[in-house]
Amino acid sequence: MGANIHYTVLIGAHPRPPGRFLLRVASESSSISGDTLLGLYEKERLSHSLYANEDYDKEMFWENLDADLRYWTRSLRPVQWYPGHIAKTEKELKEQLKLMDVVIEVRDARIPLATSHPKMDAWLGNRKRIIVMNREDMVSNEDRNAWASYFANQGTKVVYSNGQLGMGTMKLGRMAKSLASTVNTKRREKGLLPRAVRAGIVGYPNVGKSSLINRLLKRRMCPAAPRPGVTRELKWVRFGSDLELLDSPGILPMRISDQTAAIKLAICDDIGERSYDFADVAAILVQLLVRHPAVGPEAFRRRYRLDLDSDCGKMFVTKLSVHLFNGDASQAAFRILSDYRKGKFGCVALERPPT
Repeated sequence: MGANIHYTVLIGAHPRPPGRFLLRVASESSSISGDTLLGLYEKERLSHSLYANEDYDKEMFWENLDADLRYWTRSLRPVQWYPGHIAKTEKELKEQLKLMDVVIEVRDARIPLATSHPKMDAWLGNRKRIIVMNREDMVSNEDRNAWASYFANQGTKVVYSNGQLGMGTMKLGRMAKSLASTVNTKRREKGLLPRAVRAGIVGYPNVGKSSLINRLLKRRMCPAAPRPGVTRELKWVRFGSDLELLDSPGILPMRISDQTAAIKLAICDDIGERSYDFADVAAILVQLLVRHPAVGPEAFRRRYRLDLDSDCGKMFVTKLSVHLFNGDASQAAFRILSDYRKGKFGCVALERPPT
């Protein structure tokens, strides 16, 4: 008789087509295939289970993250948010772009791809662009270095910033003036007086555009709050005598076709909360963080004094609701999302550069 094999099958909430089980393995005798609810991971040896082996394969996590998110979101109501002022803003912004010498595109450093408008490249054309990776305090040095290399290879100027504390803002101001310095060189050649450099600040809702401007100006000139949709109209403000900044409301596609990006926007609070169900998004966040190489299940035990009985996020949200909120799943979900957004799980990015 062969060696006995002991394993635990991780159970989710819905059936899924034939694939393979994710197993916690106690023996290395053979390999087993079956079904799973918890991801679309590549085949792996039993002796190298993603959840059993201490040498967690980071590359495997990042390679499979979007596949997991596609699977987890396929039965959910699509995340869509397009308030009326955005359509008006988009039309006005495209007109204002013609006046800009340089465009400052602000992204959430945790999800730089998900917070990039799919039409932005077409709108900007050959205009000079600076990408600001805001909320740098919420990602690790490893994440920052990975994205810095990625954008450097593309020849794109990048500044990391923390709009709340003002880190990176002075560097941004100098870079914007430097990139647009040729504007006044050409004006002098034509016998014209120099003028202030015009820089437009654009990006998704709640990525920190207005906070960034307020920090640059060292005074509150633009309304800012930690929720999407606060800025409702375009506004030019002057920074010294040689730089003008255009603050703009957050812009989103009319329809978000990539729901893996949409769920990241919801997790990071970069889209209106009316567009998604808190319990659904929190459940997906739990499943993601349990697998994340920088977090793992132990972080949940420490924070909530609760064991994860499985890797099913909905089960944990329900358990936390009973433990802390008298069975109110919405409050439990909001607590988990708020803890992530406030950095209680540490510096946790949800994207890495494509390979």
